[in-house]
Amino acid sequence: MGFFSFTQELAMDLGTANTIITSGGKIVVDEPSVVALDRRTDRMIAVGEKASQMYEKTHANIRTVRPLKSGVIADFYACEQMMRGMIKMVNTHNRLFSPSLRMVIGVPSGSTEVELRAVRDSAEHAGGRDVYLIFEPMAAAIGIGIDVEAPEGNMVVDIGGGSTEIAVISLGGIVTNRSIRVAGDDLNWDIQEYMGRQHNLKVSERMAERIKINVGAALTELDDAPEDYVVHGPNRMTALPMEVPVCYQEVAHCLEKSIAKIETAVLSALEDTPPELYADIVHNGIWLAGGGALLRGLDKRLTDKINIPFHIAEDPLHAVAKGTGIALKNVDKFSFLMR
Repeated sequence: MGFFSFTQELAMDLGTANTIITSGGKIVVDEPSVVALDRRTDRMIAVGEKASQMYEKTHANIRTVRPLKSGVIADFYACEQMMRGMIKMVNTHNRLFSPSLRMVIGVPSGSTEVELRAVRDSAEHAGGRDVYLIFEPMAAAIGIGIDVEAPEGNMVVDIGGGSTEIAVISLGGIVTNRSIRVAGDDLNWDIQEYMGRQHNLKVSERMAERIKINVGAALTELDDAPEDYVVHGPNRMTALPMEVPVCYQEVAHCLEKSIAKIETAVLSALEDTPPELYADIVHNGIWLAGGGALLRGLDKRLTDKINIPFHIAEDPLHAVAKGTGIALKNVDKFSFLMR
């Protein structure tokens, strides 16, 4: 019957930095959220990794777009094209007809009605017949393996590319949540700005991301310190080539302000948490998910600051995608999915 099944089920973690699609419990697409369009015809040239390789390297006739800013759709047309392109990657074997899609999509918990509508419309334009939405911290909690319907409090901090989602979950619902627009992209901007100010070095967005991955840290004292990362680029004043070794202590200093904002948001969410759930959270600890959870020393820094143990999810990058996939299997059972 595989050939004639007219409904295909896809779960999508539509992220600012990466979009991950799962189907049948397996991750089938894991690509950067970038699309390349022809400036003259607005036709899609490439999507995902191919478009990401063109990012910041294009000529006059190609524009590369990251359709999501701060976890929210900023360019409606580009987002729809990107979704179509990624759904096509899943359906490479079937060219005869496109099946009707049943989709569950992760959205930031601080989304307004208009932003939710934009995601739903984009999904429907890209071929979604039944579209359900799930808040990302809820999806992350399911992906981590927390029993979200149990009558106890669990707290999840999901640090993505565009937004940090903090939520206390109990009985299948979100009790308190904070969604702040400080996340991976802001850390990249901090690094870009710091390299320019401190070393007079012009650094691209992609290079800042590489610096963050290689020597990014939240603490100036680490047990297993990474080696210095050598950055090449033009001098801002003279445009002559430079090469600057960057150590993790420098990066920890320049990320200080943004990480402090995340700390404040976590404390603010804890302030609003009812005491019974607060006791559960102290007992269970707080879970970190999303790419930002991989920042060296972040869990230790937060644990020291807030006095509640922080645990990093087993696979933080894919926690939301996995949870969205599990929600897709239980569409009829989970009451917190939004139609």
